[in-house]
Amino acid sequence: MTLIVLGVALWWMAHLFKRVAPGPRTAMGDAGKGAVALAIVASVVLMVIGYRGVEHIDIWYPPRWTVHLNNLLMVIAFYFYAASGMKTWITTKVRHPQLTGFKTWAVAHLLVNGDLASILLFGGLLAWAVVSVIVINRAQREWVAPTQGPAANEIKAVIGTIVVVGVVMVIHNWLGVQPWG
Repeated sequence: MTLIVLGVALWWMAHLFKRVAPGPRTAMGDAGKGAVALAIVASVVLMVIGYRGVEHIDIWYPPRWTVHLNNLLMVIAFYFYAASGMKTWITTKVRHPQLTGFKTWAVAHLLVNGDLASILLFGGLLAWAVVSVIVINRAQREWVAPTQGPAANEIKAVIGTIVVVGVVMVIHNWLGVQPWG
């Protein structure tokens, strides 16, 4: 559990560094980008090693139907990610599409994993995404919705979502996690 907590904490620090300590981050210049990227990679490594190596301690037992809800939420989460860079309709309505997708991903995983490690990992990352939205909104109160791009972008986002969901499901299956229920 220690590695999971350390990984989540490092993730928080790396992602919030420029918002919480803009002076020191700016003073680092371009070298700071590499340091932050290295911290993010290290945080992911810690979380993965910690999650895969920890004893399974059940806190609650998710009903089987949550697998299907998880899959639906994962499609929505990946769509938010795809849409964020393509100026689709949803990006004119949602201020933080990537963080919204991230929160959706975390909630989806909490629905199907009732063990302590999952609660620490996905709950900790969900909390980070919520705090990130709050911090960004306080720093930049005004938001001007972007203009919607061409309809082709919507189609590209949907196709990209379907492809990525398929790839992620195959990878989960390869790792021994049955994503289809």
